[in-house]
Amino acid sequence: MQAIRTAATGMAAQELNVTVISNNIANLRTTGFKRQRAEFQDLLYLNLRRAGTSTSQSNTIVPSAIELGTGVRTGATPRIHTQGSLQQTDKDFDIAIRGEGYFRVTLPDGRTAYSRDGSFQTDAQGQIVTKDGYVLDPAITVPQNATAITISGTGVVQATVPGQTAPQDVGQIQLARFINKSGLESLGDNLFIETAASGAAQAANPGAEGYGTLQQKFLEEANVNAVTEISDLIAAQRAYEMNARVIRSGDELLQATAQLGR
Repeated sequence: MQAIRTAATGMAAQELNVTVISNNIANLRTTGFKRQRAEFQDLLYLNLRRAGTSTSQSNTIVPSAIELGTGVRTGATPRIHTQGSLQQTDKDFDIAIRGEGYFRVTLPDGRTAYSRDGSFQTDAQGQIVTKDGYVLDPAITVPQNATAITISGTGVVQATVPGQTAPQDVGQIQLARFINKSGLESLGDNLFIETAASGAAQAANPGAEGYGTLQQKFLEEANVNAVTEISDLIAAQRAYEMNARVIRSGDELLQATAQLGR
């Protein structure tokens, strides 16, 4: 029975929907996390009677068709790249982006990755790195005898060292933008890489036209709304249950038909 196969695709779709929602909820406290949304498309249709076909020699035509849908499939699971709330941390190398842009970091294999996670630290050489040790790009080295670090909204990093009254510039943080942020590929570890769909990265200093500014001693929280996710989860569960009920009803009809044929 076609209804059983159609409802099975609905159950599979809602199972995937629940998986996406559960990942959003799991990352509720992940710095810079961007939530995903499951998007669906209907499958091919069985055309039992096509609209516009002729019904007589007088050129009368069928005004509407008889089409039977065959189910649903997942079209995409894009990320929603909206701004997350900023949380104060009072840590010198915690940096939040207010607005558009991504930090650039260099991976061990030489590729450039992009992230909204600004929880940076310094390594043994004084370079600013991620929590996994990936170097910020362009690389910035902080003097080991620095007594204070200041990061301006436009990305200028300054260090105060003993014997000098004025802080010295030690580097410039840059941000990257993409034409299609949803086209970025997720690597995990709060990292993305560019793809043909995202377009090439466009780098500039924070505060430039179209780019966000930086906020030192703050981190961007995940843009996950717990209430919305729970509501979506309940709706997905209800849709799953309704598709399961269709399968049960279809099975009962098949059993009844089989009994009548005996």
